[in-house]
Amino acid sequence: MTETIIAFSRYFIVLLFGTAVAVNFAGMKRTRKNCIAAGCLTVVLFISQVACLNAWGMELTVKLYPLLSHLPIAVFIVVYLKRPWMISLTSVFASFLCCQPPRWIGTALGEVFGSVSVNHVGYIAAAFLIYLFLRKYAMEPVRHMIERSTSSCLLFGAMPAFYYLCEYAFSVYTNFMYSGARVAVQFMPFLTSTFYFVFVLLYYTETQKQANIQREKDILDSQFKQAQKEFESLRQMQKTAASYRHDMRHHFALLQSMASKGNIEEIKKYFLTVQSDLDAITPVRFCENETVNLILSSFASKAKQSQIQLTVNAKLPASHPFSDTELCSLLSNALENAIHASEQIPDISMRIVDLRMFSKNNKLCIDIRNRYQNEPVFNHGLPVSNEEGHGFGTKSMAHIVEKHGGVFGFSVKDGWFIFQATT
Repeated sequence: MTETIIAFSRYFIVLLFGTAVAVNFAGMKRTRKNCIAAGCLTVVLFISQVACLNAWGMELTVKLYPLLSHLPIAVFIVVYLKRPWMISLTSVFASFLCCQPPRWIGTALGEVFGSVSVNHVGYIAAAFLIYLFLRKYAMEPVRHMIERSTSSCLLFGAMPAFYYLCEYAFSVYTNFMYSGARVAVQFMPFLTSTFYFVFVLLYYTETQKQANIQREKDILDSQFKQAQKEFESLRQMQKTAASYRHDMRHHFALLQSMASKGNIEEIKKYFLTVQSDLDAITPVRFCENETVNLILSSFASKAKQSQIQLTVNAKLPASHPFSDTELCSLLSNALENAIHASEQIPDISMRIVDLRMFSKNNKLCIDIRNRYQNEPVFNHGLPVSNEEGHGFGTKSMAHIVEKHGGVFGFSVKDGWFIFQATT
């Protein structure tokens, strides 16, 4: 009687362990409602298996196990949890694979102690411990992996699926695995090693693809933040200009008072002061493109504050391949890097930044160069920086130029750091 209770307890734990692992791999939220639903499913499946066991015996019940257990769990994941079939099947196959360590541990203990009951107890204890391990370390990563993309789900689920099919084909529906033939003995090592190398290669490809996507995201984030920073600076300039326009009546009132007193010299001095203030907030027209004018005006002000000589020769054509956001990111990153490098130079007379933009053979050409204090370090043709928060700017510049089929180059010559691009 005791052995029967232990045996049935083991069968229930097998079902409970497999169901819990599968629904968690599929991303079931641990709410009271979901746990009750999964528990009720387990009980219903266990009762149906016991009924089949009494009606048809162990051998037929084992052969029908996929229909009695695995398929209903997959349907539950699709219908109740509303997950795609691919994720559902992958979760079930993976949970079946997770059932093998407790089974082997139980079998090993049963062989050591020569007891079937020890086999069952060993399985129950191992299943409990392995579930805790999976819940803490594996379930969240597995869920993210199979949800990331179709190829990622297929990549992860291929090995569990083949193991599942081979297990039933060679151990349950036939006794090929236990026939003793050399090909049978060597089959699982062959399958495992083959899938291992295929998995490593495909996983490497997938991680490279994801890394490229992440790099694109980082570059776009860098472009957005840079554009946001520059437009904020321009917005501040506009606010200052609005303030001056608002105060203009006060200026006129003061000038009228000076004029009534005949203070011509005071009027001249006041005009010079107001003119200087207006020049400081008025964007300089470097070319016909208003976006470029605003960007260059902003950086001209920054260069002046840092005592940097900024020379601009911009002849931007009416049409060019870049959007305003891309052009803002390209110029802002290049000029910000140039000004940052120039600020490190102790000798103020050597703080020089030179920018040229022109059209040649229907191509937009950009040449930005600056003096520097510390020798630049290059990696795969791109300058790199060890400073925190730096490094995405040059990648963003390269990405924008390459996106439009252009060519670019970073170089050092005669004490100048040079960025050139043609597109």
